[in-house]
Amino acid sequence: MKVALAADHRGVACKKKVKEILLRLGHEPVDYGTDSTESVDYPDYALPAARAVAKGECERGVLICGSGVGMSLAANKVHGIRAALCHNEEVARASRAHNDANVLCLGADVVPESLVDKIVGAWFEARFEGGRHQRRVDKVMAAEKS
Repeated sequence: MKVALAADHRGVACKKKVKEILLRLGHEPVDYGTDSTESVDYPDYALPAARAVAKGECERGVLICGSGVGMSLAANKVHGIRAALCHNEEVARASRAHNDANVLCLGADVVPESLVDKIVGAWFEARFEGGRHQRRVDKVMAAEKS
């Protein structure tokens, strides 16, 4: 699957690792930047990547900044995006299984490098369970229309 991938200056090194993981898992990363450690504004990278997911140009996205909070805030402003900030495998798995998250957000400064592979793997492996969770996701998505 095509995966929108973006980071700000704090997430550049982690983005490189995530790109390697995605390729190993058989996915096609579409890189929305940045590739520099010079200070940038996270919305300039989060929003184009999230829009690509919302438009169906990419099936999912992975966004990375220092804490992960900025990227998740920006991505969730895009209609149709359900971005989840995940700091461990369990949350990553639940965000897909229960919330049908279509964008994974990571905090490069708070997630140990040793966990990145496990979090990304769990997130891409998990499948949405539907059922009672679908009702809840529908309610969240309906808020975009109000």
